Amino acid sequence: MERTALLVIDMQNGFLHPVSPLFIDGAPATLPACAKTIVFCRARGIPIIFVTRRYRTDGRDVERTRLAAWEAGGKPLSPGCSPDISEEMPASFGTGDYHIIKPRYSAFFATELDLLLRRLRIDTLVLMGTTTPNCIRTTCYDALSLDYDVIVLSDCTSSKSEEIQRSNLRDMEDAGAIIMDSGAWMKGGEHL
Repeated sequence: MERTALLVIDMQNGFLHPVSPLFIDGAPATLPACAKTIVFCRARGIPIIFVTRRYRTDGRDVERTRLAAWEAGGKPLSPGCSPDISEEMPASFGTGDYHIIKPRYSAFFATELDLLLRRLRIDTLVLMGTTTPNCIRTTCYDALSLDYDVIVLSDCTSSKSEEIQRSNLRDMEDAGAIIMDSGAWMKGGEHL
């Protein structure tokens, strides 16, 4: 029997607010569709797993490629940083679900995600969040490698440009993921 879980990846102030050096241009526009999808999943008992980033205040766990921008930009996603660039998620997402902190792009890398999914008997993952070319894509490929079915919600994911978004969605589809918008999925699309 098929069992689905929703993964909400990196939808945090540090990626959603323009004052952050980690800001993703397309992310704020996805908030309404993301919130609606979360409400839909809660109403149907679909497990929701929030996967987020949190950096130490000394920066020892920040990726080398982000370290200079992170230090110069107020140390987003770390304790004590400004609320606009914090690790907090939008209030419209609510609380009370599973929460995993990941140290790198993929939600599977050095986390307990695969164990949790197997204990929940999940075989299908629905991905939403930011950024499509980094965290969504690496999570998608790791999930496919672990034999999960993967659905990526196109209107609930974001990139720095539309061109980057389209290219990455196309690549994930070519790798075996199903790409669809949240409205189609909630209307009883594949793997609901």
